[in-house]
Amino acid sequence: MPVPRRVVLASGLASLAASVLPVPAAAADMADSGMDSPIEHYTHLRRVLIQTDNLIGPRHVLPALQQHLARLTARRRNAQGLDALELLKLETRYEELAGWLAQDIGDERTAHGHTAKALDASHITGDTDLTAYILGREAQLAVETGHPTDALGLAAAARRTARPGSRLEVIAVMHQAHAHAVLGKAVQVLRTYDTALTILARARDDGVWGSWLDESYINTARARSLAALGRYEQAAAGFDAALLTLPAGYRRDRGVYLARAARAHAGTGNPVLAAGIGMQAIAIGAETGSARIIGQLDRLDHTLASAAREQGVAQFREALDRIVLHPA
Repeated sequence: MPVPRRVVLASGLASLAASVLPVPAAAADMADSGMDSPIEHYTHLRRVLIQTDNLIGPRHVLPALQQHLARLTARRRNAQGLDALELLKLETRYEELAGWLAQDIGDERTAHGHTAKALDASHITGDTDLTAYILGREAQLAVETGHPTDALGLAAAARRTARPGSRLEVIAVMHQAHAHAVLGKAVQVLRTYDTALTILARARDDGVWGSWLDESYINTARARSLAALGRYEQAAAGFDAALLTLPAGYRRDRGVYLARAARAHAGTGNPVLAAGIGMQAIAIGAETGSARIIGQLDRLDHTLASAAREQGVAQFREALDRIVLHPA
């Protein structure tokens, strides 16, 4: 969910993406002149940026990625033939990743811009797998920005584009399921997640596409959708289970799960437990600048306002106030 307008990180992260300046072609040539293989270099660099994002979130990663993306684009424009095509394929992946990072800090405009560029480039390169994945990302972004009906259409397009029985089809189905949840269609939600699990059980190995996708991941996504439907006890159980198995290196994701778990427990009528879990998420939210974490915590703050005298609730609200600004 996007961060409400009244909530701004005290460190001013909302304008982070806009502060990055394009790199002139000459500077790009100088920076890349010593590379034996630019494609290998930028491929490896992208993996490193993803690993860094898992640890500390987009706060520092997005500006660095955008600088490297500008250099990659300049180099691709000076290339010809097969080299230009391979560089464009790689550039497409950088654009998609930049869109995701921008979305995570709450910069919707930048997120839409990068994701749209990625989708256009995927059509140019003819990479239908990547097209399917980016259509799924656009569906996700549509839900996050309050357009679940648009998300259903985009998710359907992603599913049509994905190879039948692939993990990419599973991802598209999951986006359909959550759009149904936001629209309040409980029956469709449960049926669609069952479909996702069925496809995953017989899905082929798609290499990089959905290599992280397993039954636990789908169950965590279902917990989020159950919370959107107001089924807080089931959602809380799902998030609690996810936190037990989440790898230690996924620190930003841990913050997201904690914040969502806290809201779910608040929904069950347990403000003390919700405040305690929320406290754990605050530090990660401040460190990573993730709008997904901060937005959930702000909504938790509203929910807990009526229980301000309960143990730990006041401490949670004071701690949250120290990392966000609340404009009048």
